[in-house]
Amino acid sequence: MSTRTFRVWRGDAEGGDFAEFDVAVNEGEVVLDVVHRIQAEQAPDLAVRWNCKAGKCGSCSAEVNGMPRLMCMTRMNLFADGEPVTITPLRTFPVVRDLVTDVSFNYEKARQMPQFAPPADLKPGEYRMQQVDVERSQEFRKCIECFLCQNTCHVVRDHEENKPPFSGPRLFIRAAELDMHPLDARDDRREAAQDAQGLGYCNITKCCTEVCPEHIKITDNAIIPMKERVAGDRYDPLVWLGRKIFRKGKSDSPAG
Repeated sequence: MSTRTFRVWRGDAEGGDFAEFDVAVNEGEVVLDVVHRIQAEQAPDLAVRWNCKAGKCGSCSAEVNGMPRLMCMTRMNLFADGEPVTITPLRTFPVVRDLVTDVSFNYEKARQMPQFAPPADLKPGEYRMQQVDVERSQEFRKCIECFLCQNTCHVVRDHEENKPPFSGPRLFIRAAELDMHPLDARDDRREAAQDAQGLGYCNITKCCTEVCPEHIKITDNAIIPMKERVAGDRYDPLVWLGRKIFRKGKSDSPAG
């Protein structure tokens, strides 16, 4: 057992400051263990969001020594002996109290996304997919909605004005998953991603991929391929010619 210094941000939407705690740390503990000890022994009114303590609910997201992390998956042996541990709330979202932030922005953006649209001629239970198509999107379904990727994305982290037109990486992997789904009947996924979700704002710095606790390759496997498909639809001359011919054929057909 050793004693470590924790600097925990405390406050609310009106402002706050750091409180310093000297607290005992046992071998093998994670940051969330120590935060719970601070609650139990020194600051019972410290507000922190958590649930499963197993890295699967995404609730205990915070910034630990400046890095967006899950507190329950951040082991104390990552830090050098004597190094203070500083914990702050997620910077991108409004503070509710102490380490708890209002992440409703993400749910609002999720509600704006058109849901899965199965083919009209198929009933539930009749959907069939090739295994390769299942595997393509399985990676994206590992998302635990910790919103660390949303928090670290510089498009909204430092630019509050970008939130209305920008959905963020968590929603981009959902858009990519639906776009590559062989049974999704909508043909406007790419247009919606570019025009309604702000895909063009992303300049693929891969910061979202770096902080993902599920190791989803957000940039390489979702965002970049989606950008390529959008560019192909809009600027490929063969696609443009095919659409022009198709539209002309429809306009020349006799009215029924």
